[in-house]
Amino acid sequence: MSKNTRVPGYMQSKAARNARGIIGDREIRFKCSLQNTILDVLRGRPGWQEVPGPNFQQQNMQQNSRPAAGSQTSTQPPDGKGNKTGSTGTTPSNTQNSPATSGGKTGDGDWDFYWCDREWLHQNYDTMFLHEHQKILHFRNHYELTRKNLMVKNLKRLKKQTEREQGKSEGLSFDFHPTTYELPSEYHIFVEEFKRNPGITWIMKPAAKSQGKGIFLFRRLKDITDWKKGEYQPLTDTTREVPETYVVQRYIENPYLIGGRKFDIRIYVLVVSYNPLKVWLYRDGFARFSNTRFSLDSIEDAYVHLTNVSVQKNAPDYDPEKGCKWSTLRLRQYLSAKHGSEAVKKVFKGIDNIITKGLQSVQKIIINDKHCFEMYGYDILLDDDLKPWLIEINASPSLTASGKEDYELKFGLLNDLLNVLDLENRLTGKEKRIGGWDLLWDDGPVLADDGNMECTTNGTSVTTANSFLGCHNDRKRQLREIYTSAQAIKKT
Repeated sequence: MSKNTRVPGYMQSKAARNARGIIGDREIRFKCSLQNTILDVLRGRPGWQEVPGPNFQQQNMQQNSRPAAGSQTSTQPPDGKGNKTGSTGTTPSNTQNSPATSGGKTGDGDWDFYWCDREWLHQNYDTMFLHEHQKILHFRNHYELTRKNLMVKNLKRLKKQTEREQGKSEGLSFDFHPTTYELPSEYHIFVEEFKRNPGITWIMKPAAKSQGKGIFLFRRLKDITDWKKGEYQPLTDTTREVPETYVVQRYIENPYLIGGRKFDIRIYVLVVSYNPLKVWLYRDGFARFSNTRFSLDSIEDAYVHLTNVSVQKNAPDYDPEKGCKWSTLRLRQYLSAKHGSEAVKKVFKGIDNIITKGLQSVQKIIINDKHCFEMYGYDILLDDDLKPWLIEINASPSLTASGKEDYELKFGLLNDLLNVLDLENRLTGKEKRIGGWDLLWDDGPVLADDGNMECTTNGTSVTTANSFLGCHNDRKRQLREIYTSAQAIKKT
């Protein structure tokens, strides 16, 4: 290997990674490829400064075309197009002290924290030099879990391994995703399954798209003839495009309904390490409702069957002020009132199982790098038996707010994510809860402390696992307490 060859951070020696000093009392330099809630959070973070570069220059050009801001980070929610309606949140200190204006040497690679997009990571990760102190969003091959076809493939593999090693009964713990096939490669296998179950509804999804794009329901094979393996590109027609990879799933025809409408639950999961596996679960999330009452009579109506906000906001009677969301706290309270605490306990225990099984299915194949972290958006659907089903896992869950409450949720979520990463080195590293994030898995299941049974119904503890999805999130009070405690410990 020549001396000029650059290698990924996870392949570097410890001495090479320590070539630059760790973050001390100096400012933390960040880059961000997005212009939504995460940029507000980063710009409003005390002691954090934006690094100049292509993104920085573009953002400041936009800022200079607007009236000057008279305050620090804006807390105004975005408008319907995802643009913030108030200040961009850049403080005077950020612009005056930036190396771009003060003659410093900070360059495109001189950063401590980078909230990058997946495309940038794919293009640059393999030739990046990551210093000891640097943190970057996304693991190199995160798609092993977030592409729909690979997610199912990896879950099936872990299920078979579990059944071999622990018995068939243990394989039942993987019964949380619908029967799924990849097209066109498994078209003929799917046809056999289709003929064994006449009359049921199936759903087609592009393997690598999000926001409901390209999804449709069908009951007839002739609706998907383009995906026949070996027949979709005749040799005589070399100009015809090959269909992209899809997954076809058995549609859940009996979803749990509230007010006659279907919904799914968006859950946020933070992975800071795959080896060992360390997972945090955020208390707040939301249920996304369809805008139209559920019916199987109109399978072509996306407003009935797809709960994505990007789909629902285009419905003729969509109200952007009201939206189509419930907080997970409200959902948990509703389910507890209607079905009792034991039934709800089972539901949320099942969700915990889905989260951990999904991550374990890719634990050995994800390229682990201590510089990387990942925030996933799990989408879970309940059927009318209160059984949770995994719909998909997103590597880049939307951070653009759809309203004031959504903005506040995501602002707190992202601020607490930075608290967990703790680039300022203010915590002890032994915390089980940091703001709204609860430590769910740390090389094994994490149990709640006796004094942390905060999610109760009628005075009865809901769970002993350190999992509090849909529970009260007094994040600001809790943060004050853990920072005070950590400071006292460090002084001694």
